[in-house]
Amino acid sequence: MLLLSFQALSLMENHVKNDYLGGHLPTRLKGLDDALCGGIPFGALTELVGPAGIGKTQFCLKLSLLAALPTSYGGLDGCAIYIDTESKFNSRRLIEIAENSFPEIFHLKGMAQKLAGRIVVLRPTSLTEFTESLQQIKLSLLQHRVKLLLIDSMAALLSNECEWDQKASRQDSLGWHMSFLKSLSEFSRIPVVVTNQVRAQSSDYASSYPFQVHVRDQSIRNSERSESHLVGALGFNWAHAVNIRLILEAHSGKRFIKVAKSPISPPLAFPYFVSSSGITLETDNGIEVAGPDINTIRCQGMVLRIP
Repeated sequence: MLLLSFQALSLMENHVKNDYLGGHLPTRLKGLDDALCGGIPFGALTELVGPAGIGKTQFCLKLSLLAALPTSYGGLDGCAIYIDTESKFNSRRLIEIAENSFPEIFHLKGMAQKLAGRIVVLRPTSLTEFTESLQQIKLSLLQHRVKLLLIDSMAALLSNECEWDQKASRQDSLGWHMSFLKSLSEFSRIPVVVTNQVRAQSSDYASSYPFQVHVRDQSIRNSERSESHLVGALGFNWAHAVNIRLILEAHSGKRFIKVAKSPISPPLAFPYFVSSSGITLETDNGIEVAGPDINTIRCQGMVLRIP
Protein backbone atom coordinates (compact mmCIF):
# COMPACT_ATOMS: atom_id res chain seq x y z
CA MET A 1 0.00 0.00 0.00
CA LEU A 2 2.81 2.38 0.93
CA LEU A 3 4.64 1.49 -2.31
CA LEU A 4 1.56 2.30 -4.39
CA SER A 5 1.12 5.62 -2.56
CA PHE A 6 4.77 6.49 -3.18
CA GLN A 7 4.44 5.62 -6.88
CA ALA A 8 1.29 7.73 -7.19
CA LEU A 9 3.03 10.68 -5.52
CA SER A 10 6.06 10.28 -7.80
CA LEU A 11 3.86 10.22 -10.91
CA MET A 12 2.04 13.35 -9.73
CA GLU A 13 5.32 15.19 -9.09
CA ASN A 14 6.64 14.19 -12.51
CA HIS A 15 3.43 15.41 -14.14
CA VAL A 16 3.69 18.81 -12.42
CA LYS A 17 7.38 19.11 -13.34
CA ASN A 18 6.86 18.11 -16.98
CA ASP A 19 3.99 20.55 -17.35
CA TYR A 20 6.09 23.28 -15.73
CA LEU A 21 9.03 22.56 -18.05
CA GLY A 22 6.86 23.00 -21.14
CA GLY A 23 8.77 26.22 -21.85
CA HIS A 24 10.38 29.14 -20.12
CA LEU A 25 11.95 32.55 -20.63
CA PRO A 26 15.48 32.54 -19.14
CA THR A 27 16.16 35.64 -17.04
CA ARG A 28 19.96 35.31 -17.56
CA LEU A 29 20.25 35.26 -13.75
CA LYS A 30 21.76 31.80 -13.48
CA GLY A 31 20.94 31.07 -9.86
CA LEU A 32 17.33 32.16 -10.28
CA ASP A 33 16.95 30.28 -13.58
CA ASP A 34 18.34 27.12 -11.99
CA ALA A 35 15.92 27.44 -9.08
CA LEU A 36 12.99 27.88 -11.47
CA CYS A 37 14.20 25.06 -13.76
CA GLY A 38 14.90 27.41 -16.65
CA GLY A 39 13.37 30.79 -15.94
CA ILE A 40 9.94 32.43 -16.07
CA PRO A 41 7.52 29.64 -17.08
CA PHE A 42 5.26 29.66 -20.11
CA GLY A 43 1.53 29.39 -19.46
CA ALA A 44 1.81 30.80 -15.95
CA LEU A 45 1.22 34.04 -14.04
CA THR A 46 4.37 35.41 -12.37
CA GLU A 47 4.33 38.25 -9.86
CA LEU A 48 7.13 40.65 -8.95
CA VAL A 49 6.28 42.35 -5.66
CA GLY A 50 8.20 44.91 -3.65
CA PRO A 51 8.42 48.57 -2.64
CA ALA A 52 8.95 51.42 -5.09
CA GLY A 53 12.51 51.75 -6.39
CA ILE A 54 13.53 48.18 -5.57
CA GLY A 55 14.06 47.14 -9.23
CA LYS A 56 10.78 45.66 -10.49
CA THR A 57 10.73 47.80 -13.66
CA GLN A 58 14.44 47.06 -14.27
CA PHE A 59 13.59 43.36 -14.20
CA CYS A 60 10.71 43.89 -16.64
CA LEU A 61 12.82 45.89 -19.10
CA LYS A 62 15.40 43.08 -19.23
CA LEU A 63 12.67 40.46 -19.73
CA SER A 64 11.21 42.41 -22.66
CA LEU A 65 14.63 42.44 -24.35
CA LEU A 66 15.09 38.71 -23.76
CA ALA A 67 11.74 37.97 -25.37
CA ALA A 68 12.76 39.99 -28.46
CA LEU A 69 16.26 38.52 -28.87
CA PRO A 70 16.81 35.93 -31.63
CA THR A 71 16.75 32.32 -30.46
CA SER A 72 20.41 31.95 -31.50
CA TYR A 73 21.25 34.37 -28.69
CA GLY A 74 19.00 32.73 -26.11
CA GLY A 75 15.90 34.83 -26.72
CA LEU A 76 12.36 33.94 -27.80
CA ASP A 77 12.60 35.75 -31.19
CA GLY A 78 9.18 37.33 -30.73
CA CYS A 79 7.30 40.39 -29.57
CA ALA A 80 6.78 41.61 -26.02
CA ILE A 81 3.73 43.61 -25.02
CA TYR A 82 4.59 45.99 -22.18
CA ILE A 83 1.55 47.55 -20.46
CA ASP A 84 3.00 50.58 -18.67
CA THR A 85 0.42 51.97 -16.24
CA GLU A 86 2.79 54.29 -14.34
CA SER A 87 4.76 55.73 -17.28
CA LYS A 88 7.94 54.11 -15.96
CA PHE A 89 9.01 52.52 -19.24
CA ASN A 90 12.20 54.33 -20.22
CA SER A 91 13.49 53.74 -23.75
CA ARG A 92 16.91 55.21 -22.91
CA ARG A 93 17.29 52.83 -19.99
CA LEU A 94 16.18 49.96 -22.24
CA ILE A 95 18.92 50.82 -24.74
CA GLU A 96 21.50 51.09 -21.96
CA ILE A 97 20.57 47.63 -20.66
CA ALA A 98 20.71 46.20 -24.19
CA GLU A 99 24.10 47.77 -24.97
CA ASN A 100 25.67 46.44 -21.79
CA SER A 101 23.96 43.05 -21.69
CA PHE A 102 24.17 42.07 -25.36
CA PRO A 103 26.93 44.17 -26.99
CA GLU A 104 27.76 41.43 -29.52
CA ILE A 105 24.28 41.60 -31.04
CA PHE A 106 22.97 45.05 -30.20
CA HIS A 107 25.56 46.79 -32.38
CA LEU A 108 24.83 44.67 -35.44
CA LYS A 109 23.46 46.74 -38.31
CA GLY A 110 19.72 47.28 -37.89
CA MET A 111 19.47 45.10 -34.78
CA ALA A 112 18.70 47.94 -32.35
CA GLN A 113 15.75 49.05 -34.47
CA LYS A 114 14.59 45.46 -34.89
CA LEU A 115 14.60 44.79 -31.15
CA ALA A 116 12.90 48.10 -30.35
CA GLY A 117 10.20 47.35 -32.89
CA ARG A 118 9.42 44.07 -31.17
CA ILE A 119 8.59 45.73 -27.83
CA VAL A 120 5.11 47.22 -27.98
CA VAL A 121 4.35 49.67 -25.17
CA LEU A 122 0.72 50.38 -24.21
CA ARG A 123 -0.27 53.05 -21.71
CA PRO A 124 -3.94 52.66 -20.72
CA THR A 125 -5.21 55.56 -18.64
CA SER A 126 -8.18 53.76 -17.13
CA LEU A 127 -9.33 50.29 -16.16
CA THR A 128 -11.72 50.35 -19.11
CA GLU A 129 -8.87 51.02 -21.55
CA PHE A 130 -6.82 48.30 -19.90
CA THR A 131 -9.66 45.78 -20.26
CA GLU A 132 -10.06 46.67 -23.93
CA SER A 133 -6.31 46.24 -24.44
CA LEU A 134 -6.42 42.75 -22.93
CA GLN A 135 -9.25 41.75 -25.26
CA GLN A 136 -7.29 42.96 -28.29
CA ILE A 137 -4.13 41.23 -27.07
CA LYS A 138 -5.88 37.88 -26.85
CA LEU A 139 -7.01 38.19 -30.47
CA SER A 140 -3.56 39.16 -31.76
CA LEU A 141 -1.35 36.78 -29.77
CA LEU A 142 -0.88 34.20 -32.50
CA GLN A 143 -0.88 36.66 -35.42
CA HIS A 144 1.96 38.82 -34.10
CA ARG A 145 4.21 36.20 -32.47
CA VAL A 146 3.74 37.66 -29.00
CA LYS A 147 6.05 35.79 -26.61
CA LEU A 148 5.66 37.84 -23.41
CA LEU A 149 3.06 40.00 -21.67
CA LEU A 150 4.23 42.43 -18.98
CA ILE A 151 1.95 44.58 -16.79
CA ASP A 152 3.79 47.22 -14.75
CA SER A 153 1.81 47.64 -12.58
CA MET A 154 -1.65 46.20 -12.04
CA ALA A 155 -1.91 47.73 -8.56
CA ALA A 156 -1.40 51.27 -9.85
CA LEU A 157 -4.18 50.84 -12.40
CA LEU A 158 -6.67 49.68 -9.79
CA SER A 159 -5.68 52.34 -7.27
CA ASN A 160 -6.33 55.02 -9.86
CA GLU A 161 -9.74 53.57 -10.64
CA CYS A 162 -11.21 53.14 -7.15
CA GLU A 163 -10.38 53.92 -3.55
CA TRP A 164 -8.68 51.17 -1.57
CA ASP A 165 -11.44 51.16 1.07
CA GLN A 166 -14.02 50.16 -1.56
CA LYS A 167 -13.03 46.53 -1.09
CA ALA A 168 -16.01 44.88 -2.78
CA SER A 169 -15.67 46.91 -5.98
CA ARG A 170 -11.91 46.47 -6.09
CA GLN A 171 -12.02 42.73 -5.47
CA ASP A 172 -14.75 42.19 -8.08
CA SER A 173 -12.73 44.05 -10.69
CA LEU A 174 -9.50 42.33 -9.70
CA GLY A 175 -11.18 38.92 -9.75
CA TRP A 176 -12.22 39.30 -13.39
CA HIS A 177 -8.82 40.52 -14.52
CA MET A 178 -7.06 37.86 -12.50
CA SER A 179 -9.09 35.10 -14.18
CA PHE A 180 -8.60 36.64 -17.61
CA LEU A 181 -4.82 36.90 -17.23
CA LYS A 182 -4.52 33.31 -16.03
CA SER A 183 -6.66 32.00 -18.89
CA LEU A 184 -4.67 34.18 -21.31
CA SER A 185 -1.36 32.71 -20.15
CA GLU A 186 -2.69 29.15 -20.29
CA PHE A 187 -4.35 29.62 -23.68
CA SER A 188 -1.36 31.28 -25.32
CA ARG A 189 1.37 29.37 -23.44
CA ILE A 190 3.37 32.56 -22.92
CA PRO A 191 4.79 34.04 -19.71
CA VAL A 192 2.59 36.71 -18.12
CA VAL A 193 4.47 38.90 -15.62
CA VAL A 194 2.70 41.39 -13.35
CA THR A 195 4.29 43.78 -10.87
CA ASN A 196 2.64 44.47 -7.52
CA GLN A 197 3.16 47.37 -5.16
CA VAL A 198 2.94 47.36 -1.36
CA ARG A 199 0.52 49.24 0.88
CA ALA A 200 -0.30 49.77 4.56
CA GLN A 201 -2.30 47.05 6.29
CA SER A 202 -3.47 46.43 9.85
CA SER A 203 -1.03 44.24 11.77
CA ASP A 204 -3.73 41.75 12.73
CA TYR A 205 -4.07 40.72 9.09
CA ALA A 206 -3.25 37.04 8.48
CA SER A 207 0.20 36.81 6.97
CA SER A 208 0.35 33.23 5.70
CA TYR A 209 -1.58 31.07 3.29
CA PRO A 210 -2.58 27.47 2.77
CA PHE A 211 0.46 26.89 0.53
CA GLN A 212 2.59 27.76 3.57
CA VAL A 213 0.17 26.81 6.36
CA HIS A 214 2.95 25.31 8.49
CA VAL A 215 4.32 28.79 9.28
CA ARG A 216 0.98 30.42 10.18
CA ASP A 217 1.19 30.25 14.00
CA GLN A 218 4.88 31.07 14.15
CA SER A 219 4.43 33.98 11.74
CA ILE A 220 1.67 35.48 13.84
CA ARG A 221 3.66 35.05 17.05
CA ASN A 222 6.74 36.65 15.54
CA SER A 223 4.97 39.47 13.71
CA GLU A 224 5.81 43.05 14.54
CA ARG A 225 3.78 44.70 17.30
CA SER A 226 3.50 47.95 15.36
CA GLU A 227 0.14 49.45 14.45
CA SER A 228 0.56 48.70 10.76
CA HIS A 229 2.83 47.10 8.20
CA LEU A 230 2.94 46.93 4.41
CA VAL A 231 1.42 44.15 2.35
CA GLY A 232 1.05 43.36 -1.33
CA ALA A 233 -1.41 45.89 -2.73
CA LEU A 234 -3.45 43.38 -4.74
CA GLY A 235 -4.63 41.53 -1.67
CA PHE A 236 -5.27 38.02 -0.41
CA ASN A 237 -7.07 36.49 -3.42
CA TRP A 238 -4.36 37.65 -5.78
CA ALA A 239 -1.76 35.95 -3.57
CA HIS A 240 -3.40 32.61 -4.28
CA ALA A 241 -3.90 33.24 -8.00
CA VAL A 242 -0.28 33.73 -9.03
CA ASN A 243 1.77 30.66 -9.95
CA ILE A 244 5.15 32.22 -9.14
CA ARG A 245 5.87 34.95 -6.61
CA LEU A 246 9.21 36.73 -6.62
CA ILE A 247 9.68 39.16 -3.73
CA LEU A 248 12.20 41.99 -4.13
CA GLU A 249 13.41 43.37 -0.82
CA ALA A 250 16.26 45.28 0.82
CA HIS A 251 17.93 44.73 4.17
CA SER A 252 21.39 44.47 5.72
CA GLY A 253 22.69 46.90 3.11
CA LYS A 254 21.75 44.60 0.21
CA ARG A 255 18.89 43.88 -2.14
CA PHE A 256 17.46 40.39 -2.45
CA ILE A 257 15.18 38.63 -4.92
CA LYS A 258 13.33 35.84 -3.18
CA VAL A 259 11.43 32.87 -4.61
CA ALA A 260 8.49 32.96 -2.20
CA LYS A 261 6.07 30.78 -4.15
CA SER A 262 6.80 28.18 -6.83
CA PRO A 263 5.55 24.67 -7.63
CA ILE A 264 9.08 23.55 -8.39
CA SER A 265 11.53 25.53 -6.23
CA PRO A 266 12.11 25.73 -2.48
CA PRO A 267 12.13 29.24 -0.97
CA LEU A 268 15.47 30.82 -1.86
CA ALA A 269 16.87 34.34 -1.71
CA PHE A 270 19.55 35.78 -4.02
CA PRO A 271 21.42 39.02 -3.24
CA TYR A 272 21.51 41.35 -6.26
CA PHE A 273 22.42 44.84 -7.39
CA VAL A 274 21.21 47.07 -10.21
CA SER A 275 23.87 48.01 -12.75
CA SER A 276 24.07 49.38 -16.29
CA SER A 277 23.04 45.94 -17.56
CA GLY A 278 20.01 45.68 -15.27
CA ILE A 279 19.63 43.34 -12.32
CA THR A 280 22.74 41.25 -11.56
CA LEU A 281 23.04 38.53 -8.92
CA GLU A 282 25.97 38.77 -6.50
CA THR A 283 26.09 34.99 -6.33
CA ASP A 284 24.29 32.12 -8.02
CA ASN A 285 24.01 30.27 -4.73
CA GLY A 286 20.63 30.90 -3.19
CA ILE A 287 20.16 31.39 0.53
CA GLU A 288 17.56 29.04 2.00
CA VAL A 289 14.58 30.81 3.54
CA ALA A 290 12.28 29.27 6.14
CA GLY A 291 9.35 30.08 8.40
CA PRO A 292 7.85 33.57 8.41
CA ASP A 293 10.81 34.95 6.42
CA ILE A 294 9.32 33.33 3.30
CA ASN A 295 6.50 35.88 3.17
CA THR A 296 8.32 38.78 4.80
CA ILE A 297 9.66 41.68 2.82
CA ARG A 298 12.09 44.14 4.35
CA CYS A 299 13.03 47.58 3.16
CA GLN A 300 15.83 49.52 4.85
CA GLY A 301 15.29 47.85 8.20
CA MET A 302 11.47 48.12 8.29
CA VAL A 303 9.73 44.75 8.28
CA LEU A 304 6.89 44.51 5.76
CA ARG A 305 4.57 41.60 5.09
CA ILE A 306 3.16 40.34 1.80
CA PRO A 307 -0.43 38.97 1.70
